[in-house]
Amino acid sequence: MALTKAQAAPLSNDLLLAGVIETIVNESQLLHFLPFMEVTGTAVRYARETTTGTTTWYDVGDTWTESTATFSEQTATLKILGGDADVDNFIAATYADTNDIEAEIIREKAKSVAYSFSTAFFTGNAVTNPKQFDGVNRLVTGARAMSMGTNGAALTLDKLDEMIDMVKPGKPELLLMSKRTRRQLKALRRGSGNILEVNVRDFGLQVETYDGIPIIVDDFLPENETLGTGTNLSSIYAFKFGQGAGLMGLEHGGIQAERVGELETKDATRTRLKWYCGLALFNELGAARLQGITA
Repeated sequence: MALTKAQAAPLSNDLLLAGVIETIVNESQLLHFLPFMEVTGTAVRYARETTTGTTTWYDVGDTWTESTATFSEQTATLKILGGDADVDNFIAATYADTNDIEAEIIREKAKSVAYSFSTAFFTGNAVTNPKQFDGVNRLVTGARAMSMGTNGAALTLDKLDEMIDMVKPGKPELLLMSKRTRRQLKALRRGSGNILEVNVRDFGLQVETYDGIPIIVDDFLPENETLGTGTNLSSIYAFKFGQGAGLMGLEHGGIQAERVGELETKDATRTRLKWYCGLALFNELGAARLQGITA
C-alpha cells in the first residue's frame, strides 16, 4: 500500500531519519497528501490509457466488431535530490549541547530538501535540467489544462467549477493554489455569501475546503507565469492520487540520512541527506489545471 511521507514518518525506528522526514513534511504541505510508490530500478514504465474502446447495441444475428482500448507507454525516471550537512567539530565541542547543534544543522538541510522537491513538483523540467524530474507544469498539459482567457483573466467560480469537473471519476482529492489565488477565492466566496469550510485531516492538520475538496496553499507555486501577452499569472491544480487514479510520487529507498563521518579536508562531521525521487501521472483524467489567473 502506498503511503504519504506523513504516514511513513512514524514507522521509522531511526530517530534521526524520523526527524528529517517530519521536518520535510512540515515544510511541504503537499507531502501530507501525495502518496509514494517504491520503484525498483532507475525508472518506471507504465501504460496510460488513451481510448477506452467502444461498445454498441446489437440485434440477434448481428456481426460483432472488436474494439479494444489503446494505451501509450510512459516513462518516469528517478532523480537524485540531496545535500550534505556538516557540523564543525569545534562548534560541536564548545556548544552547550552537541546534539542540539547537530540536529539544527540537519534540520536546516532537511528544509532545503523539502523546498527543492516542492519547486520541482511545480516547475521541474527534465529538458532544461536533466537532473530534475518533470513537474506538474509539464505533466498536466493539452486538454487537461484550461485557461482563464487568451492572455489571462481574474478568477471566477464558474471557471474553477469547470476545471474541477474535468477530473474524473468523482471529485479531485486536492486543490493546489498560491496564497494570492486563495485570497481571490475567499473574496469570491464572501461575495456569494459563503466562506471556505475548514476540516481537520490526518495528524490534526487543519485545511480549508472548497466544495468539500481540501485546498493546499504552497509558496512554491509560481505567480509569475505567462500566457499570451499576460504576465504575473498563476494556476490552480486539481488532482486525484494513486497508481490507477492520477498523480503519484516515486522513490527508491525513501528519504535517507547517511552518516558520512569525519572529513579529511576540514575539522567537521558530515551527514548526507538523499532522496531518489520522481513524479508520475498515471491517469490523465486524474489531473486538471486552470492557468492564466491574474493578480
